[in-house]
Amino acid sequence: GERGWSRSPVEFPMKSLFGSLAAVLLAAAVVPAQPPKVEPDPLPDAPKVDAKNAHVALSPDKTFLIEQTPDKKFVRVLVACEVCLREGPLEVFLTKKGTKEHESILRTSVDAKLIHAALEAAEATPGKPATFLNDKLMPDFKPATGAKIKVLVYHKQKDKFVATPAQEWIWNSKKKEHVKVDWVFAGSQLLKDMDNPKAEPFYGANSGEIISVSNFPYSMLDLPIEISKDDATLNYEVKTDKIPPLFSKVWLILEPVRGNK
Repeated sequence: GERGWSRSPVEFPMKSLFGSLAAVLLAAAVVPAQPPKVEPDPLPDAPKVDAKNAHVALSPDKTFLIEQTPDKKFVRVLVACEVCLREGPLEVFLTKKGTKEHESILRTSVDAKLIHAALEAAEATPGKPATFLNDKLMPDFKPATGAKIKVLVYHKQKDKFVATPAQEWIWNSKKKEHVKVDWVFAGSQLLKDMDNPKAEPFYGANSGEIISVSNFPYSMLDLPIEISKDDATLNYEVKTDKIPPLFSKVWLILEPVRGNK
């Protein structure tokens, strides 16, 4: 034409538009394969350290047990729990349902105060939670004290049930290793309601710190080493390849180490 067009001014753009549309439709038709849905594991039958022992139910639904020997000694406490975190940083290992699930591997609906009482029935002596200040309100860290408690998780692994030390579910990314120490029975604290002095005191661990990774003043069980909140968030994380599917039910086993008050 008079402006030098060798073809209609709309012919090339329309072909280009249809080609682009076809490419978009083709890409939309290729849907990436979705990973298969992994079903959570149901709660297994509660284990016994000895077949002759008995389980005494401490709750009506039998999700809170204490193991008793034939000579009537209590040896282990068992708490039904649920996996609530499979990856990410940790501050606690076991939390109360509705509190710190975003930074804890397991959660339970059992009252932490009752777990404390069951541990005492199993002859574990509580000590004191970690402290961070001395009498002069100066920084002075003192680790938690109390009876040493072996913490195990009884869960399904492939086609069998195993009792795994809880430490193997926690990874120290800085040291490239699992936690190496046992928890101690710090015993948390009873907190009075200043607005209602006659009310039953609140057991501090029910705020979320039933079994802690970081040091908290309300921990029921704590590691007897210094791990600040920032240190825990930066360096301690879930060992994802060890953890059952999300919402799987497991038994948490708390076994006082005998001869260690």
